[in-house]
Amino acid sequence: MNTLFSCIAGPSETHSFRPVWRPPFITKLAAEDRCHLNGLALRDGAPAFVTAVSTTDVHEGWREKRRDGGVIVDVQANEIICRSLSMPHSPRWHDGKLYVLNSGAGEFGTVDLASGKFEPICFCPGYARGLAISGHFAVIGLSTCRENRTFSGLPLDDALAAKDVQPRCGLLVVDLRTGDIAHSLTIEGVVRELYDVAILPGAIMPSALGFKTEEIRRTITI
Repeated sequence: MNTLFSCIAGPSETHSFRPVWRPPFITKLAAEDRCHLNGLALRDGAPAFVTAVSTTDVHEGWREKRRDGGVIVDVQANEIICRSLSMPHSPRWHDGKLYVLNSGAGEFGTVDLASGKFEPICFCPGYARGLAISGHFAVIGLSTCRENRTFSGLPLDDALAAKDVQPRCGLLVVDLRTGDIAHSLTIEGVVRELYDVAILPGAIMPSALGFKTEEIRRTITI
């Protein structure tokens, strides 16, 4: 339901959801995607920061603000702490710092909470979406840019052209101490987009099988 793109929602026994919080610039919860709120960071187990593509308050108004209308909102203070981002995504609080993907520009970085300035750490050669952090390393999901009105005309297009590279789908492992790419994995074939990433501590050989493949009928583990 598109209403979830405008608020933080909780479970309800009698309704589709229970509104917990909404950005100060959203005047009404409706079945509309007004600002495309797309990411949530927890701090000490409580909602702390969210990302939104814009501060627009009309149906799909965010589509006109994809290049530089992105914001990060402090949930507890109920105020915007960072502006002028391009389709920000996947905020994460780690070791006393706020990390975020400035996806429309192909950047991964931190936000200075005092000044509200976004500080890039490294360039991501693809549409960055999905971020997990463990120790000194961040794992970032990359997607090839879909050829539609949502992902076209972004600063990422210019950055890729300037670096003479094509967008890729896969994973980046970034050393937070240096900003260097420590490892990378490129995914080819039918998979062109990743929506999120997660770190599974202690897992040696994790796997996932889709319901549309024959493998799920033959795989047996003991």
